[in-house]
This record gives sequence, C-alpha cells and structure tokens, in this order.
Amino acid sequence: MKAEFTAIIEIAPEGGYWAICPEVTGANGQGETIEEAKNSLRQAIELILVDRKADILRGLPEDAIQDKILIG
Repeated sequence: MKAEFTAIIEIAPEGGYWAICPEVTGANGQGETIEEAKNSLRQAIELILVDRKADILRGLPEDAIQDKILIG
C-alpha cells in the first residue's frame, strides 16, 4: 500500500522554506531548499505515523494483529 499526502511548501520569512501536511496534524518541516523541506516533512510524517501505530497497539495482546509482508 502506498500513501500519498499533500505537502504545502512556502517561503519562510527568515529564509529557506517551511512545509506542512494538512492530512497529518502536527507534521511540518523546514529546510534551506524545497527538497530539504520536503525531506524534513517526510521524516516528520513517518515519525508521527509510527507513534500513532504504537499508541493504537498499546495494550492489545501480541497476537491481536499480525503483520503480513507480501512480496512479488
């Protein structure tokens, strides 16, 4: 499964760029270039989603959810 998110990137008043993702509350990034801002935002989104998954799974028995890896 591949997820796509919106990145809103603007010029920062102090220089460089800042980026936000409206679909993921709290996800923002910054950088000297647009590419750096996008990469920073991507990392923020990944960290938030990993943290949310941990919150969801907290307290569930270990065998309640099984991850499946499909190759091919």
